[in-house]
Amino acid sequence: MANNYFRFRQFTIYQDRSVFRVGTDGVLLGACSDLSAGSRILDVGTGSGLIAIMAAQRTSGRIVAIEPDHDAFLQAAENIGNTAWKDRIELLELSLQDYCRKTRLRFGTILSNPPYFRNSLKSPDPARSGSRHNDTLSSRDLLEGSSVLLTEEGSLQVILPYAEGNLFIAEAVESGLFCTGIIKVKPKPSGAVKRLILKFERHRKSVREKFLTIETGIRHQYTEEYKEITKEFYLQF
Repeated sequence: MANNYFRFRQFTIYQDRSVFRVGTDGVLLGACSDLSAGSRILDVGTGSGLIAIMAAQRTSGRIVAIEPDHDAFLQAAENIGNTAWKDRIELLELSLQDYCRKTRLRFGTILSNPPYFRNSLKSPDPARSGSRHNDTLSSRDLLEGSSVLLTEEGSLQVILPYAEGNLFIAEAVESGLFCTGIIKVKPKPSGAVKRLILKFERHRKSVREKFLTIETGIRHQYTEEYKEITKEFYLQF
């Protein structure tokens, strides 16, 4: 049985209530995202609170974290409440669609590790299914909501599987958002690209691309670049 908590250097994520368990995708987005554009950050679908907490550790700005799933919201409240940055993270039990209707705030950075399976077989567990399918937060919902909530110079940053990421890049143009950065993530040197960390802005720019390889090719032996990116979070680095 998996642990009901995951301990990082400066905080612990409890995950006994939530299907949104700590995974490499969330850690990568939390560690690699560009948080330089403004002092207000939105985490869409915060789950256990991981990405919001990582953003709070990395910056001095204020973070709004939204989560519509009640159990996940309670889990995030526990995890955020146990951190040194709880006064800078506002947690709301809301969907992105509802939040867009309620707020006048605008954000320099919007982060999301969104549901990503399209047209695939769903889990019989509705909560687990919702965490990986885009019925409750479609790509269009995320893009249109981000277009409303971003500042003029702000950015939306997401992590997606390779195929879904390329579709998302094409869809973003319809919402007036253009891909300006891509980190292509490979599990090992000889493997294919499995994840894309994508940055979108309102203005077209040259796309900055780079690669990140997680393991050296030997199981649980990590590359120096991956260790450097995550060393402020993982205990073993």
